Amino acid sequence: MARRMIRRMSTAVTALALAGTTLALGPAAGASPNPITHPDQDHMGWSLAARSGSTAPGTVTPAVSGLPGLDVSSYQGNVNWTTVKNNGAKFAYIKATESTSYTNPYFSQQYVGSYNVGLIRGAYHFATPNTSSGAAQADYFASHGGAWSADHHTLPGALDIEYNPYGSTCYGLSQASMRSWIHAFVNEYHSRTGRWAVIYSTLDWWKTCTGNSDTTFANNDPLWIARYSSSAGTLPAGWGFYTFWQHADSGTFPGDQDVFNGTAARLLALADNTA
Repeated sequence: MARRMIRRMSTAVTALALAGTTLALGPAAGASPNPITHPDQDHMGWSLAARSGSTAPGTVTPAVSGLPGLDVSSYQGNVNWTTVKNNGAKFAYIKATESTSYTNPYFSQQYVGSYNVGLIRGAYHFATPNTSSGAAQADYFASHGGAWSADHHTLPGALDIEYNPYGSTCYGLSQASMRSWIHAFVNEYHSRTGRWAVIYSTLDWWKTCTGNSDTTFANNDPLWIARYSSSAGTLPAGWGFYTFWQHADSGTFPGDQDVFNGTAARLLALADNTA
C-alpha cells in the first residue's frame, strides 16, 4: 500500500511538472498568442491621443484646405447621418472587420446610412498581423463589407495598420515580416476587388515596425496619415503627399476627424477608380 501511494504521488508530481513545462512554453503552435478579446474597442488611432500628449485633440484645426470627413466604428453605435451631412461631412470610413473573426455589429447602419444621405464612404479593416496572414485578412475583409463597387459612392477599402491593442507594438513581427504581411494584404485585396487599399498608419509606427525602407507601397496605395497636430508632418518614405489625414479624435462629427487632400471632383475620382 505504501509503495502504491508513493508511486501515485510520484506520477502526480511528474504530471504537474510536465504541465508546468507546457505552460512555460506558451500556447500551442498555430494558436494566437494575443486572442482578439475587445474588438469593439479597437479603432483607427485608438491610442493616438495619449501618445500625442494632446489633452483636447478635438480642438485641433488642420492647417490645410480639403474636404472634411470622419471615421467611425462600433464604438459610435447608430450614427445620425443626416446631422453629419448637414454639418458638412463629405466622406466617411466605417470599420468593417478585425482579424478573421470580427465584424462591426453597427456596420450596416453606418455604411448604408452614410450612403443613403449622399456621402462617399468606404470600409476599413483593423489589422492584427499576429493572428493570421495578410492574405487571409484581406479575404475576410473583402467578404465582410470591404468589397468595392462602381456606384460613385464607394471608396477603396482601407488597411488600418497601427499600434497593437493586445501586446507588443509590432505584433511580434520583424520589420521584414511586417512588410511582407502588408504586401500580402494589399495584393490580395487588389486581386479580390480590383482596387489598391488605402494604408492608414502613423509615421512612428511605420518607422518602428516596417523600417520605413519600402517605398513601393506608395506606387499604388493611397496614404492615410494619422497625426493629431496642426500639420500632417513628415510622411513615411515613398509618399510625396497624403490622401487622407486623421487630425483629431473628436470634433464636429462623431468618431475621428479627417480631411481629404483634394477637391470634390478628386474624391469622386478616387471612388470611381479614375484618379
